Amino acid sequence: MAWFRLAGGKHHGAVGQVEGEVLSRLVTTATDIGVPIVGVLDTSGAEVAQGVVSLHAWGTVARALVQASGVVPIVLVVVGPCVSGPSLLLGIADVVVMTSDAFAYVSGPGPVAQMTGVDVSHDTLGGAATHGVHTGVAALVAADEDEALEHVRDVLAFLPANNMEEPPRQFCDDPADRDCATAAVTVPASASMAYDVRVVIADVVDDGCLLELRARHAGNVVTALATIEGAPVGVIANQACQLAGTLDIAASQKAARFVQFCDAFNLPLVTFVDTPGFQPGKDIEWRGMIRHGAQLVHAYAAATVPRVSVMLRKAYGGAFIVMDSKGLGNDACFAWPDAELAVMGAPGAVQVLHGKRIKSGEIDDVERLRLEDDYAAQYCNPTIAAQRGYVDDVISATDTRRAVAFALRALRTKREHLPQRRHSNGPL
Repeated sequence: MAWFRLAGGKHHGAVGQVEGEVLSRLVTTATDIGVPIVGVLDTSGAEVAQGVVSLHAWGTVARALVQASGVVPIVLVVVGPCVSGPSLLLGIADVVVMTSDAFAYVSGPGPVAQMTGVDVSHDTLGGAATHGVHTGVAALVAADEDEALEHVRDVLAFLPANNMEEPPRQFCDDPADRDCATAAVTVPASASMAYDVRVVIADVVDDGCLLELRARHAGNVVTALATIEGAPVGVIANQACQLAGTLDIAASQKAARFVQFCDAFNLPLVTFVDTPGFQPGKDIEWRGMIRHGAQLVHAYAAATVPRVSVMLRKAYGGAFIVMDSKGLGNDACFAWPDAELAVMGAPGAVQVLHGKRIKSGEIDDVERLRLEDDYAAQYCNPTIAAQRGYVDDVISATDTRRAVAFALRALRTKREHLPQRRHSNGPL
């Protein structure tokens, strides 16, 4: 592991020419020999006294980190201020851990007040709570530096030293063929009832081997590191108790970045699907739901690691495709018996198909309910999807762990041949 600390000194860890040269050399060396990079930051930004030289200095560090991205894991820990240009380095890192008293921003309270007339504090503008909840910059928040470094060790325990190695297997005495009784009773039969999908995830993965990242940011999707039969995996799941599990811009970005992260470091992906679709609304469309939703499509479709998907309860519309469907190239897709896979739910579909007749009174409530039942039986049944090859098997909820474990075991030697190109032009 390559480790550095940027703090202290006359100007509070400011990045000047010397600091830039040392950090760039360290990052380049770590990339060449294939070891993770861990940095502890407590910096006032670029060294003002050196002028443009300091801007060039942190720019060289940024370039070195970009070249290391996807080659070796990059984990940065913020234990104090991390401001101005160097704060952008946090956006390059794979995982950022912040202590509760740390803060980070590009433009500070002074420029904000000058430009907008609004007075804000360091914490409000870029504190750990802000980055843990609103921006998603902080994957984990710790009480102090010691706890932050423990989080770093926990994250690195799931990751290989570099992209040419397999993730390290961990000791596991949790039987792969045990029943998932807790998961089976956690998910309500009613599609409108909420539950915590983390209970389902914890019951499927190895006991006690689950580390959620960005837990408080975009809570309608869960991203976590876990193990199954001791082998590290990345878990993505719709969270039914937050916005009913719909996908919005923040959730799409959060999940897409996590998929890319896992794919870069050879972690198989396990996706738990229970979503009514994308969140509707004028504001969200104007902010670019198409573009940001495509980020998740692009990330899944480009991923080459083993991919297993489990349909828990419902998967409607475009969100069915986006959440690692067979169309995007997943390797194994399972569905619980009561899962609904369709363009939309039965009530909405009947309204679209028979709306005029319902409005005119030609179809009463009894007939409408019958039409909804008929639509659900004909179009929403997972058996229909299985017959057409969109689902590999309809499994009992209690069989989820053994089905996922068996699939991952079979896919352990999976290899894909990538097209010849410099890089794709993904949506940003």
